[in-house]
Amino acid sequence: MAVEEISESAGDAVQAELAADVVRYPIAPGYRVNVRSGPGRQYRLIRTLPYNVKVPVYCQKPGEQITGPYGTTTLWDNIADGEFVSDAYVNTGSDGYVAPRCS
Repeated sequence: MAVEEISESAGDAVQAELAADVVRYPIAPGYRVNVRSGPGRQYRLIRTLPYNVKVPVYCQKPGEQITGPYGTTTLWDNIADGEFVSDAYVNTGSDGYVAPRCS
């Protein structure tokens, strides 16, 4: 049992270290953005982000084409486990990938 506790603590430390390296990007001002379970509007709506938030981008993947304040893109940003927002609403400063591709 002690080995399991050590493994869990080590895993938590690794997750915390990885999270510290993730950059947070602002959502477009004046928008409340829908968070989906996958990279497209056909995926389940999980929640809606409040105004003026910054989101972490852990990885990115292609999906449904969306037009927003930052252009038209098929790129979707993974902001939490199983949660995606269109990159068209996230000010990453780039039209391309700013994070690893999601597997």
